[in-house]
Amino acid sequence: MITLIFPDGAQREFAPNITGFQIAEGISKSLVKRTVAMTLDGVVTDLSQSISVSANIEFLTREDPRALELIRHDCAHVLAEAVQTLFPATQVTIGPVIENGFFYDFFREAPFTPDDFANIEKKMREIIARDLPFTREVWTRERAKAHFETKGEAFKIKLIDAIPEGQDLSMYAQGEWMDLCRGPHMTSTGKIGSAFKLMKVAGAYWRGDSKNPMLTRIYATAFANQADLDAYMLQIEEAEKRDHRKLGREMDLFHFQEEGPGTVFWHSKGWTLFQQLTAYMRRRLRRDYDEVNAPQLLDKSLWETSGHWGWYKENMFAATSAGENTADERVFALKPMNCPGHVQLFKHGLKSYRDLPIRMAEFGVVHRYEPSGALHGLMRVRGFTQDDAHIFCTDDQMEAECLKINELMLSVYAHFGFDSMVVKLSTRPEKRVGSDALWDRAESVMTRVLEKIEMQSDGKIKTGINEGEGAFYGPKFEYTLRDAIGREWQCGTTQVDFNLPERFGAFYIEADGSKQPPVMIHRAICGSMERFLGILIESYAGHFPLWLSPEQLVVCPIVSDMNEYAHEVTELAFAAGLRARADVRNEKISYKVREHSLAKVPVIFAVGKREAEERTVTIRRLGSQEQTVMPLVEALKMLEREAVPPDLRG
Repeated sequence: MITLIFPDGAQREFAPNITGFQIAEGISKSLVKRTVAMTLDGVVTDLSQSISVSANIEFLTREDPRALELIRHDCAHVLAEAVQTLFPATQVTIGPVIENGFFYDFFREAPFTPDDFANIEKKMREIIARDLPFTREVWTRERAKAHFETKGEAFKIKLIDAIPEGQDLSMYAQGEWMDLCRGPHMTSTGKIGSAFKLMKVAGAYWRGDSKNPMLTRIYATAFANQADLDAYMLQIEEAEKRDHRKLGREMDLFHFQEEGPGTVFWHSKGWTLFQQLTAYMRRRLRRDYDEVNAPQLLDKSLWETSGHWGWYKENMFAATSAGENTADERVFALKPMNCPGHVQLFKHGLKSYRDLPIRMAEFGVVHRYEPSGALHGLMRVRGFTQDDAHIFCTDDQMEAECLKINELMLSVYAHFGFDSMVVKLSTRPEKRVGSDALWDRAESVMTRVLEKIEMQSDGKIKTGINEGEGAFYGPKFEYTLRDAIGREWQCGTTQVDFNLPERFGAFYIEADGSKQPPVMIHRAICGSMERFLGILIESYAGHFPLWLSPEQLVVCPIVSDMNEYAHEVTELAFAAGLRARADVRNEKISYKVREHSLAKVPVIFAVGKREAEERTVTIRRLGSQEQTVMPLVEALKMLEREAVPPDLRG
């Protein structure tokens, strides 16, 4: 007999090889109707699977959040069947679930277009309405290959050849249509429901290799109910309006071009924005950190010692020194990260335990190779600036330093409007360096820190554990922020490192005179400054708070006779510390207001004859149709107070 433990703690014995369906049926008919899958020891599996060993069991309804991946997986199979029904010569390849949906790659002479979506969706709804069961069979390799050879499915045969010998080949059927699949699936196609939508098409090489055939990828999404789908589509619509690349053009912030792929051409306004963020971060660090700067170009021997040359070389940009004397030829690399340089700075001069902790910060420019297809505006680049820092401390100081970092991170994020986030602790991976005792100590410390983070957050911060997802050199915290429209962005990290100081022979002198390697804590708050700015552009939708806005004020004369007063107002605004300019072009005031509103200028002063005579300004705020007349001195004082960065306010 086997023992199954239910969520309420009840235990029952069953004969081996009983299925989940049989267990649910034995409990109640209504449970069978509601159930779409089950979990065994937390792993989601088919309800039809035989259970041969004792386990914890739980039945899932389609409303359970864990069933969402099944809904999308099943919908991918229905998409593939619909495509092959409508376009019989099409070959199917793979169709995985991804964030917010799924895709399926097809091989067809003529690529699909969005014009095909209506017919495909109609056929998908017909298949779902049949409510045919998903059934699983285990086939031999030979039988599976013969099946797909008969159907002309060359890509499926390649997938079978890639499966290790001895591993079961599972085939899932929905009526007469079958696919090679590991599963799991829900009980039938009808459980998918109608809340799905085909989103877009794209080209994709088979196995991601440009030497292979080009496939057509259809992206889609699916949800448990129409309300969730509608909310997601609204978020997509809002995200398109907020796209930082679109806003970057409208606000004249930056651009990219082929001669510098993956590197940013910052325009004046964009660079001002970048510098405002950098200045803010510098102020937040100046009490506790020493700002340093390590070289961008370093001999490959340093990267060999750090380990990067061995496991990260393909992502690094290397250069050979050029000269007439080949004896001087050396291989260098542009740094992909700052940490090896900071270890060199720590090693320069003897350090005592009394000197620790030592906190080094650097706004370091780094370069990493990213495939051209992965580049995405500011969010994914090849050259970027890290707000990087490394703390060298003793083992006993580690907890206090992690708490101090967390306090700083939460304060920074709050100043940018991020007060809802998830903080997760990633624990030891299977392949790692350092003794188990070191890992035990570090994970114990970081677990306590995580508990304190949750206790002090008033419910605004969720915490969790990523089992086995730590870096090979130590555990880490990951901070995921939620923006104004509900999207999540992983930004800050705190990583404990047992590896790098020992690799470079870094040490400090302990109280007993012995040499001890320091604990090295890597931390980044923004991460990539470029990416963080992209997140801010989208979260604010370009409507930056006044202190951060690259252009805070534009003074617009209503008629050219008022140009002199407009310049005077602008000079006084400059004197008050505001980033202001006068727009004295010979254009109508309505045209100027529209143009500056599109460029997301937060404040416009309109000045005419009456304003000049009375020493006033007419104030128009971004996003508001209201206009307020105010004395010039009072208006400037108001903006001066508003433009004070949040870290400098009393």
